[in-house]
Amino acid sequence: MTTQTPESTGGHDDTAQVYRVAGYAFVLNLFLAVLKGFLAVTSGSLAIMAGAIDSGTDAVASLVIYGGVKLSTRKTKGFPLGLYKLENVASVLVAIFIFIAGYEIVGQIFSGQQQPPEIPLPYIWLLLAATLMIFFFGRFAIRVGRRTNSPTLIAEGRHRQVDVLSSIVVLVAALLGYLEVDWHILGITIDQMGACLILVFIVRAGWDLLSDGMRVLLDASIDFATLDRIQEIIKNDPQVDRIIELSGRNAGRFQFIHAAVTVKTHDLDEAHQISRHLETRIREQIPHIEKITILYEPRKREHVRIALPLADENGRISAHFGEAPWFAVVFVQRRDQTVQKQEIMKNPHAATETAKGIRVAEWLVQAGVDHVGMKEDISRKGPGYVLANGGIQVHLISGDDLDAAVDDILTKGI
Repeated sequence: MTTQTPESTGGHDDTAQVYRVAGYAFVLNLFLAVLKGFLAVTSGSLAIMAGAIDSGTDAVASLVIYGGVKLSTRKTKGFPLGLYKLENVASVLVAIFIFIAGYEIVGQIFSGQQQPPEIPLPYIWLLLAATLMIFFFGRFAIRVGRRTNSPTLIAEGRHRQVDVLSSIVVLVAALLGYLEVDWHILGITIDQMGACLILVFIVRAGWDLLSDGMRVLLDASIDFATLDRIQEIIKNDPQVDRIIELSGRNAGRFQFIHAAVTVKTHDLDEAHQISRHLETRIREQIPHIEKITILYEPRKREHVRIALPLADENGRISAHFGEAPWFAVVFVQRRDQTVQKQEIMKNPHAATETAKGIRVAEWLVQAGVDHVGMKEDISRKGPGYVLANGGIQVHLISGDDLDAAVDDILTKGI
């Protein structure tokens, strides 16, 4: 069994990027919340006040990400696996406050006491500047996220782009207020309509925070698409015989993966190298993995398959591997090492002009062969490496008869 953590795989760089962008996002959203709050109080605009609350919740969410990342990576004696879920606990609390703020806005919208806002022209320019700041910050976050291959930063940038829409709603509502456009629908003013639209964004943000946070707190599985990708990575390794178990869960930004596999070797060191290779491949393709736990054990078969190159169909052993026109595959019962059956198969690559040995080796790996007997030593050649990587053990034999060759391999032990 073996595990790895982000410190050994360059995770510090990605986390540092999250620190910086979350810090920038917090400062930007805090500034916008204060700015919009001032404009809302002095103008009496409910739409601008909703925009201020929206920016305020974004500021708190950015602070939660920043602080959550800082705290979640700390490990103590009481919490040896880290405090990853603190980030999600905070997200749930933020979601609750968002819903409370939304409830207050609804109460003001339908109170019937809303006075027409007074919007000076400088307020329009300030709101336009705020919208542009959000737009360009979103593009910046996406660009950095793509450069560092960080889904967290990309998601942050896309969230800012959605905020641009809510900022445009605020800007339009303020502009119509400045132009003193007096338009009502069922007694609801344009300013109140703008607040209603902003409320949609606020509630959606709160629901996303609440649902994602609760999924993690309840140890929900990571998404099936990610599990399928991990399963394919493991299955495509030629040394893996079977996946016994595969599961994963989220904790904060990080993912924990657990797998149990059988490998095509009985050598402990070789099995350990297989598991480390799997971990490396998974980390290369799946971001934000905190820990991978892989339990491995040798495959257990009632039968083993022994392949031998033949010069003819009568069982005469060929002196060559790749050029042998035929191959015998002998099925041997492990319990008493008795031969159960044998098949004579035509070599599909005997007439190949180049790399026929490698192609034959790949063919035997795909056929599920466990042992190969041959007269020539290919341990330092391409076919030998292919067979070794596929978990096939190679035996050097001296006899010319198929039965004698099988007895020779069984005597050495399988």
